[in-house]
Amino acid sequence: MSAAVSRPRRAGDPARWPQACCRCGEHHPIATQWPDGPICGYCYQAAKRITGVCSCGHQGVLPGRVDSRPACRRCSGVRLNVDCRACGIEAELHSGQRCWRCVLAVTVDRLLTKPDTGVMAPQLVPVAAALKAMPRPNSGLTWINQPHVTDFLAALAATSSISHQDFDALPPGRTHDYVRGLLVEHGALPGRDERLVRFGAWSEQALQRLSEGEHREVVRRFVRWYLIRRMNAMDTVSEGTFLRSKQTTTVAIDFLLWLTEHETTLDELTQSHLDRWQAGGPSTREIASRFLGWAITTKLVDPDLRMTPHRRGTSPKLPAGEQDQALQALVHYPKDGLTPRDRLAAILVLVFGQQIEEVVRMTWDQADLSSEPITLTIGDYPIELHPPLDEPLHQLHADPAVAQTAAHTATRWIFPGHSPGQHLSAAHLRNRIKTVIAARAARLGALHELTKLSPVPILAETLGYSPATIERHATASATFYAQYVAARR
Repeated sequence: MSAAVSRPRRAGDPARWPQACCRCGEHHPIATQWPDGPICGYCYQAAKRITGVCSCGHQGVLPGRVDSRPACRRCSGVRLNVDCRACGIEAELHSGQRCWRCVLAVTVDRLLTKPDTGVMAPQLVPVAAALKAMPRPNSGLTWINQPHVTDFLAALAATSSISHQDFDALPPGRTHDYVRGLLVEHGALPGRDERLVRFGAWSEQALQRLSEGEHREVVRRFVRWYLIRRMNAMDTVSEGTFLRSKQTTTVAIDFLLWLTEHETTLDELTQSHLDRWQAGGPSTREIASRFLGWAITTKLVDPDLRMTPHRRGTSPKLPAGEQDQALQALVHYPKDGLTPRDRLAAILVLVFGQQIEEVVRMTWDQADLSSEPITLTIGDYPIELHPPLDEPLHQLHADPAVAQTAAHTATRWIFPGHSPGQHLSAAHLRNRIKTVIAARAARLGALHELTKLSPVPILAETLGYSPATIERHATASATFYAQYVAARR
C-alpha cells in the first residue's frame, strides 16, 4: 500500500465550512460525496494517490473505504475516473485523461528532441528514459515545467553536439550544473572534476586584478604549476581543497598588488617587505607563505626569506566529557530533525575522529552489513560497529531514500548529494550536525583522546591518517597529560 505525500493543510474553519470531512474530521471545502460521506479537497486528492491491492484482489488505485480499509472503486462504490487513456493503467490523471507518467513522457520527448530533425540525440536517450522512469512522475513534471528548466532543456536539445564544450556555452546557473550532472550520471557526457574546471575559470578571472606584466604571469604560473598540478594529482578535488586554493590565489594576488603599490618587484623583495606585509593586515596574510615557498623553490626570490606560516594546534578541542554527552544524545536520545545520515556522520567524527570532507566521500563498498558486528572501512582495516553505533547505518541501508528522482538511480555514496551522481557537500553536512557538535572541535577532541589509547602506527592505519598527523596529536596529548601530572604533584 502506498500514497504520495499530500500538500500541507491549512487550519480548518467550522464557521465557514460547517460540514466536516468524513475521513479527516476537519472543516475544509467539500470536494465530493462518496458512499462513506463528504470528502474534503485534501482527502479527495490523497485518495486518488492511494495504490495497492484491494481485499478482492484488484490491484490499482484504492480511493474508497470498506471497514476503514482502502478499497477499489467496485468494492467501495466510489465513482472516480483514474483510467489513463494512453497507457490504460489506473493512476491519478493529470490532463487529457492521461496519467502523470504519460504526460511526463510526452513532455520529456518533446523537449529533448532536436527541433530541426525531429530526432533525439542518441546520448540523450538514456537521460530521457531515466526522467520518464522517476518513481514520482509528478515531481519530475513539476520540475520540468518550470520556465527556466523548460528553456534550458530545449536549448540543450538544439545544440550541435552533446559535449562538455557545447554544454559550457549554455546559460550558466543551478539548472546548468544539475542537468550536466544528469548527463554524466546517465552516460551522455564523460565524467570530469567540476571543481577543477570551476577553479581554472575562476582563477583566470581573478588574475584580471593584476595588470598585464610580470606579476600576472607569475601568479598564473603559480596557479598552473603548483595549485592545479596538486589538484590533478587527486582522485577528486574536495570542497575544502577548492576553497583553500581560491583563498591562496586571492592572498597571492593581494600580496603582489601590495608590492606593486610599494614599487617593488619579486627580485627586489626583502625580509623587511615581508614583515611589513604581515604586520599591516589580518592574519590571513600568513597564507601568502604558500606562494613564497613556491617562489623560493622556483628561484624567483631570495631563498633566505621567511614568512610566519599559518599556526597549527590553536583550534579548540571538544573536551572528553562533552564528547560523551554528545554521543549519548546521538545514540540514545536522537534530537529532532537529525536524519540517520546526520547521526552516522556525527558518530564517525566523535568516535573515530574523521574529517567531514572524508565522511561525505564514503561509499557502500566500505561497509559490510553481512557480518556481525557490521564493519566499516575508513582506513586500511575494517572497524567493527557495535550496537547502538551501528543503528544509523542499518537504517540507511534499509531505506536509502534517494531514488525518487533521476539524479540517483543506483548511487554508491552513503551520503548522496542533491546534484546527480555527487556526494553531499561537506559544508551542508557540517551545518546539519552543528546542533549536536562543532565538527572540527569534535574531531580534534576525538583524536586527542584516541592518541592516548593506541600506538601511532596502528591508529594512523586504522583511521586513514598519515603517521605524521597522528604523531602530532599524540605529542600534544602527551604534553597536556604531562602538564596535568606536574600540576597534580
